[in-house]
Amino acid sequence: MCAPSAAASGWPAPDWPQPWFEPFAADGAAVRQACETGVPLPQALTHRAKQGPCFIPQAELPAGVAYEAHIFDTGSVPTRDGLHDFFNGLCWMRFPHTKRRLNQLQATEIATAGVGQVRGPVRDGLTLLDENAALLQAPDALWQALLARDWAQLFIDLRPLWAQARLVLLGHALLEKLVVPYKSITAHVVREPVPLALGADLAAWDGWLAQTLNAPLLARKPFTPLPVLGVPGWWPANEDPAFYADARVFRPRRVASA
Repeated sequence: MCAPSAAASGWPAPDWPQPWFEPFAADGAAVRQACETGVPLPQALTHRAKQGPCFIPQAELPAGVAYEAHIFDTGSVPTRDGLHDFFNGLCWMRFPHTKRRLNQLQATEIATAGVGQVRGPVRDGLTLLDENAALLQAPDALWQALLARDWAQLFIDLRPLWAQARLVLLGHALLEKLVVPYKSITAHVVREPVPLALGADLAAWDGWLAQTLNAPLLARKPFTPLPVLGVPGWWPANEDPAFYADARVFRPRRVASA
């Protein structure tokens, strides 16, 4: 990833003006620019993070030591070259308290149950949040339509209400997918509404989420799906109501059988 030129890097440049990248654009552009001059990705992330965690090459992770346990014990995040860990680093910068809380919960689970082939419900929930989660701040009517998976109501009937809403992605795998966007990309929205009182202050969102997360909550997998390119203003094609008629992407909620 951190080859001396963009042409040699082998990965597409994120389109920073896109709304899903907006919270990460300044840090992301600065880190990528450093990488294109030959600075290794861990060093570029560490320099940009300043008071955040230290990022180290993946090769410095000791053999037999779990990734999450190493971060918890040392405060150093093993980092590979590539978009996946690039976005992970950006998420550490934007949501440091949340990422530390996730790491604390992961380390606790590993200390209790070890690292096995099956993660267990808490670690499954933690992984979903870390890789693919999004936060939504929105009027209650939008929340009700989202939880009901009433896509026509959510995106067509209530479309003007989206001017009062904000969706922020914090899953680094989700952000990686959106470098080359496609219609079916779906986020796991945390089912805890971001309080309207927090406004657009993402540092406040970070503190609120870190305080909200706990093992019992995550074991329940508190998420609901949202195809992110359906969000008004996020994708030109969704101006046409027919965009939402694709049931392969905008799937109705399953009705439990008797």
